[in-house]
Amino acid sequence: MSIARIVSALQFCPVMCPPRSPEPGPSLQSRGFNALLSLLPYKQQLASAEAVHAHVQKLALQPASFEPTGLGRGVEATLTKMGGWPVYYTAPSSGHEGCNFVMFLHGGGFINEIVPAHWRLIGQMTRKARVVCVVPIYPLAPRATAKDLVPATAELLRMLLEDAGPAKVTLVGNSAGAGLALAACQWLRDRGHRQPNQMVLISAAADASVSRPEQIEIAKRDPIQDIPGIVEAGRLYAGELDIGHPFVSPLNGAFRFLAPMTIFAGTRDLLYPDSVDLAERARAVGVPVDLHLLRDQPHNYALMPTPEGRKARALIMRAVA
Repeated sequence: MSIARIVSALQFCPVMCPPRSPEPGPSLQSRGFNALLSLLPYKQQLASAEAVHAHVQKLALQPASFEPTGLGRGVEATLTKMGGWPVYYTAPSSGHEGCNFVMFLHGGGFINEIVPAHWRLIGQMTRKARVVCVVPIYPLAPRATAKDLVPATAELLRMLLEDAGPAKVTLVGNSAGAGLALAACQWLRDRGHRQPNQMVLISAAADASVSRPEQIEIAKRDPIQDIPGIVEAGRLYAGELDIGHPFVSPLNGAFRFLAPMTIFAGTRDLLYPDSVDLAERARAVGVPVDLHLLRDQPHNYALMPTPEGRKARALIMRAVA
């Protein structure tokens, strides 16, 4: 597959602060990939509120497919409906007896559909970690907003936790999906329900306000994201809620008694300060956190065809198995 096709399948989001121990500089492949990303139109689509609305209108006229693409060999996919949403189950073709479970929540700023890069990660988890993946195809903003999406997602997770019995359940989300994962776990906790065994959060979109002064400088280095578009997408997702509501910006929610977290972020990601803050707040109330913050890595680097991305995916496979 060409680099252009690989890149076209990717979605991205941001983070910040130096790692606790010095990290090596980015690989040659990663530096080249960052340069390539900066030449593509992703950042233009987030350059203004008007650009976001034009993109949303285009998708309303021509909705993107959500069917699995790129799962790879040895993976079976089954489509069902839960709560009125399409939900895919993927399982190893050799059988899923005794498998653990993953619920995967895709990114895309709540305005973009699941893409092949997400399905490739789902296929790898299913095949390499031998897990059953549950993939809700949640409705997108502005048709669906946080007021309904967070409780509905949490309810699907609650049902999975009940059905899984003693099997391990890991909640994996990237970008907007990571923010949704965090908000869903806060919803479960507030209602006395069980938490998943762990969360894996990739380039989490945890604060829709994007209001930190340092993010203005980070935005200049981010090859794919810009502040005006992210803020407008967050406003569409918020609907009638305030942008600071924990459903929309779960960084503003409480962290006590949440599931252990593994967090991936890179310092060329506009949102990376949120991941650093998230890790600090969770640790402060006793939640175990493993933060992987890599220098000069972009939004969603863990999904990318680079050495850093492959290393991150290997950690994810071990975490969910």
